[in-house]
Amino acid sequence: MVDGVLFFPVTPFDDNGDVDLPALAQHIESGVAAGPGGVFAACGTGEFHALSAAEFRTVVETVVAVTGGRVPVFAGAGGPLPVAKEFVAAAADAGADGILLLPPYLVGAPADGLVEYVRQVSESSDLPVIVYHRANGQFTEQSALEVARLPKVVGFKDGVGDLDLTSRIVRTLRDSLGNKEFQFFNGLPTAEVSQQAYRSIGVTLYSSATFAFAPDVSLAYYRALEEDDTELVDSLNREFFHPLVRLRDTTPGYAVALVKAGVTFTGLDAGSVRAPLVDASAEHRYALEQILAAGRKVLAQ
Repeated sequence: MVDGVLFFPVTPFDDNGDVDLPALAQHIESGVAAGPGGVFAACGTGEFHALSAAEFRTVVETVVAVTGGRVPVFAGAGGPLPVAKEFVAAAADAGADGILLLPPYLVGAPADGLVEYVRQVSESSDLPVIVYHRANGQFTEQSALEVARLPKVVGFKDGVGDLDLTSRIVRTLRDSLGNKEFQFFNGLPTAEVSQQAYRSIGVTLYSSATFAFAPDVSLAYYRALEEDDTELVDSLNREFFHPLVRLRDTTPGYAVALVKAGVTFTGLDAGSVRAPLVDASAEHRYALEQILAAGRKVLAQ
């Protein structure tokens, strides 16, 4: 089980476009030292979609080694059923503590097919699994309950943003799972901006891509939420998170590209994103620097 701010690191690439393992190790060390509740390696922010199986294995091995058991490490998996199983096996061999199961590849599926997908992937190893409700992997109340009852499934992460449905799923699972330990997560991009709403339906955990490049801002926001410091929450939303979302929404894929640019601002060259994503433009990198400065100005007041 995890708690606190959840660190979703980028996967740095070098000038040749290869995974930069020394840069990754430095990124993970600085992030873990800042105090997250868990590390989610090679997931959405880490460009899971763009990694080969061999790259995925080395990324997870590096993250596990650097983390050294200080916090849990979850690894991404998903795509075609055999590929998802291969990635789960690689994550288990690399020493990961769990899996964030992303949607299957491309095709839509009926509810019972999606449940079967989760069942087969979750049964392929001993690792606990958090299922990710998003894109073409969306659950109903009933199918969410069916996957939550699977022995290895320990969490449900919402990346759709339908609070009506999510509130009913949360209520249904809490009323039906008995004593099973189970956690709920807000997995929307830049999750901070919606977290007040998610907290109102009992979802207190969330992904923080911001933590990857501005852990001070991310942690301050989390503490403000926990302590009901509405003044600080409002100020950070106004000066940092809402402008960040507006910038993110200018270009598809900026939920990753802007984070990589932000990591590079810290002095660690995270490299480019891989196609089909595109790097942040010079204009947008400058805008991101201004947003980051505004967020830190709020913290200094």
